[in-house]
Amino acid sequence: MQKTVALVGMMGAGKTAVGTAMARLLDAPFVDSDAEIVSAANLSIPEIFDRYGEPYFREKESQVLSRLLDGTPSVLSTGGGAFLAERNRQMIAARGIAVWLRADLELLWSRVRHKDTRPLLRTPDPKATLSELCAKREPAYSQAGVIVDADGRLSIEQMAQKVIAALSVHGGVLGAEVEL
Repeated sequence: MQKTVALVGMMGAGKTAVGTAMARLLDAPFVDSDAEIVSAANLSIPEIFDRYGEPYFREKESQVLSRLLDGTPSVLSTGGGAFLAERNRQMIAARGIAVWLRADLELLWSRVRHKDTRPLLRTPDPKATLSELCAKREPAYSQAGVIVDADGRLSIEQMAQKVIAALSVHGGVLGAEVEL
């Protein structure tokens, strides 16, 4: 890989699962920005939100993204809100390429409804909140260099291959031909 591939999109879109499979197929490192934040803070994301608030979390997220983008080219799974900040979009565009894993509300809801690790969904009506977040975030996500539609009928491996195929038409990202 010649550039870091930053997977962006909503919680539940498959960024971590697909990213892990992509990294394996490309023989590249996989990095999860949320995991890096948790490691640096020695706190879970819900704990960071509870103790310090979302603005503090977003600042730390930008710092971690900058550090990761300066490192070895990798497959990078970003948090759902990371790509909303203009400075993060600019950083990713300058030092890598963003891939939006676009997923519809029903697919997202089926994947996140039973998890209590999503601080933004701790509301009286989490599905309505998820829908509002999608509507608010999609204009930012649409600025990604590559857009790939998530398909719940595909395996994780097939989704990874679909993303790699979409990236293969962008010169300077994957380098030599990638065998799938």
